[in-house]
Amino acid sequence: MEMIIGGAYQGKAAYGKKAYPEILWKNGAELSREELFKTEGVLNFHEFIRKEMKAGRDTEDLAPELIQRNPEVILVSDEVGYGVVPIDAFDRAYRERVGRICTELASYSKKVVRVVCGIGTVIKND
Repeated sequence: MEMIIGGAYQGKAAYGKKAYPEILWKNGAELSREELFKTEGVLNFHEFIRKEMKAGRDTEDLAPELIQRNPEVILVSDEVGYGVVPIDAFDRAYRERVGRICTELASYSKKVVRVVCGIGTVIKND
């Protein structure tokens, strides 16, 4: 597993597509749970989590299940925990859930790259 993370509109998708041109990338907002466990690369992984939560599906065990069922996936996700804490309860829960899932996945990942202004910095490389 590898992760590409960073703030919104920082060039993460372009970075991922350039670094891994052979990958067939899928948009997290449009993936089913079963597709997530079979795809090579996911753009907007944070939007997959939002979609699952909006549908009332449990995301508590998403990270361990993804690690078990698709350990070679490359995930691109926004870091959503910066800035002003949202007033809306769902948005606060979503923000926390993304942080917890991505923290667990980053811990497992062999490589994590943080992208700022289109420039990737490797922050983990096991």
